[in-house]
Amino acid sequence: MIKKIRKIFSRENSNIIKFKTEFKQLLDLEKRSTKRFSLEEENLYPCLSDSTAQTGFDRHYVYHPAWATRIIINNAPAKHIDISSTLHFCSTLSAILPVEFYDYRPAKLELPNLKSLPGDLMNLPFESNSIESLSCMHTVEHVGLGRYGDPVDYDGDIKAINELKRVLAPKGTLLFVVPLGFKDTICFNAHRIYSKDQVLKLFSDLVLKEFTLIPEDEADGGLVVNPSDELLKKQFYGCGCFWFTKE
Repeated sequence: MIKKIRKIFSRENSNIIKFKTEFKQLLDLEKRSTKRFSLEEENLYPCLSDSTAQTGFDRHYVYHPAWATRIIINNAPAKHIDISSTLHFCSTLSAILPVEFYDYRPAKLELPNLKSLPGDLMNLPFESNSIESLSCMHTVEHVGLGRYGDPVDYDGDIKAINELKRVLAPKGTLLFVVPLGFKDTICFNAHRIYSKDQVLKLFSDLVLKEFTLIPEDEADGGLVVNPSDELLKKQFYGCGCFWFTKE
């Protein structure tokens, strides 16, 4: 850490100058107060880009759990099953109802009302037509690209989607989220980006209840229900939120 700080400080810029000035100011203020902390150079931890006019956030990972949570609360299932979505989602949702979270790399997550268990999206540990409330969000786009230690498989996403459809109960809810753009693209080894048309084809045997877009550009809105074709054409890496049911 010390070497990293010295390297940063070797390049003078306005943020560094501001940091040094404010550190000296805090040292001076300490002398006029009761010393309650160790304030030493060896513990410097420069955060040089957080002083912004607005709080920045990852649009995908703030909006899509908010979208899913609202639907689940409205549906009021007895239990919800989540497959490898963000841990923030299952952790928060477990304060409202029982949640089982499954991941290829199980998380050591210990909370009341939450079970964190191992599970392979290519071979889900459930009987067919058995899950009433199911989610898999910002996950399938990674399957088969090797990023998380899984085998490389060009059609890994299709196999994963087929498993989600297999275990979903008739009249059940599936909340499915992937990166969405105008053009189907693989950004190896990070993720796939899907067009709306491809997602609908992959789930053509289910019923679409709702489609919501999280646009790339915040100027285009937060959660946009039934976005126009014009807005969809603007996306390279937006976020598509799909609510499906099985007849």
